Amino acid sequence: MHVSYHPDYVIPLPEGHAFPMRKYPILRERLLAEGLLFEDELHVPGEVEWDTVALAHDASYLDKLRDGTLSEAEQRRIGMPWSPALVRRARLAVQGTIDAALAALDSPERIAANLAGGTHHALPDAGEGYCTLNDVAIATRWLQREGFVSRVLVCDLDVHHGNGTAQIFAGDERVFTFSMHGAKNFPMKKPPSSLDVPLADGVGDAEYLALLAEHLPQAIARAEPELVFFLGGVDVVAGDRFGRLALTEGGLAARDSLVIETVAGMAIPLCLVLSGGYARTAERTAELHASAHREARRWLRARGFR
Repeated sequence: MHVSYHPDYVIPLPEGHAFPMRKYPILRERLLAEGLLFEDELHVPGEVEWDTVALAHDASYLDKLRDGTLSEAEQRRIGMPWSPALVRRARLAVQGTIDAALAALDSPERIAANLAGGTHHALPDAGEGYCTLNDVAIATRWLQREGFVSRVLVCDLDVHHGNGTAQIFAGDERVFTFSMHGAKNFPMKKPPSSLDVPLADGVGDAEYLALLAEHLPQAIARAEPELVFFLGGVDVVAGDRFGRLALTEGGLAARDSLVIETVAGMAIPLCLVLSGGYARTAERTAELHASAHREARRWLRARGFR
């Protein structure tokens, strides 16, 4: 299974910053240690071209991002200070998602992953909520332009609504955006997705999984996708700093299994990206992110893959 990863997914942040930047290398090492990832499956992306990024973002925003002229307010909106490393990190993650999507389309496994990405708050004209560039939106536009796919489903199960993705694809019937998210959680302005399932604070395993089992098949039927992006945010688990839902670790595994079994079981190529997670430590966050890879590997091994 193709897995995109680059050491420069990690950049320095100010002391005490809330974003768990260390989760990326910790996740990589955990997957290798558990036999959920093999060294020859790791693929190092380059930096995505700026003209590709412009398929989903406005030129004025990209000029400021490239030139380092974002205002203090714009940097606060992203949630991370501007630096050349921030821009490089965002471009690497976008290319990592493009590469993984291509691998999902081309490989016999029909599943691939990026150990970053899912930056769904990045809007056409701004970064937001720790999201600088919207990797899934850019990847979708590039795949469409190059003729690899026409119809795409974005299955966004991060606890936070995918406002950037919804806005970028508003009115585009070729891209179906499906979001299950905390109704009262960030962001306060939630432009409509193709299908939104808002959740009350405190929703646990049984209610969450019943809603997913009801709505995911509907989303697939309406989208008729040639590719699915799964934004597997782990901030749905109880105790997450920003989550406010109450899934258990077992509930998370059941969620991931349901998505993988449903999508891959229909022979639809599936691209896994991380999205958010803010557990008490970066180590715990990485352990939760490993869930989707554990379920993907279980599905693949049951079908004769390693």
